[in-house]
Amino acid sequence: MSRGNQRDRDRERAQARSGHKSKQGKDDGLTPEQRRERDAKALQEKAARKAAQAASGGGNDNGGRKAVKK
Repeated sequence: MSRGNQRDRDRERAQARSGHKSKQGKDDGLTPEQRRERDAKALQEKAARKAAQAASGGGNDNGGRKAVKK
């Protein structure tokens, strides 16, 4: 069975869709150094929250994954 020009049309549509989207990382107006500092601060805060949760005994011990019942 032949698909005709459907593949070409789909390729053109996908290219048109991706051309309209902008990259999120470049829109924040930060220099690379500022971006590194922001990301480092976010990672430190995340690690502190995780440490506090572990210290309080909350959460589960499966690495953030959902438990799968068999």
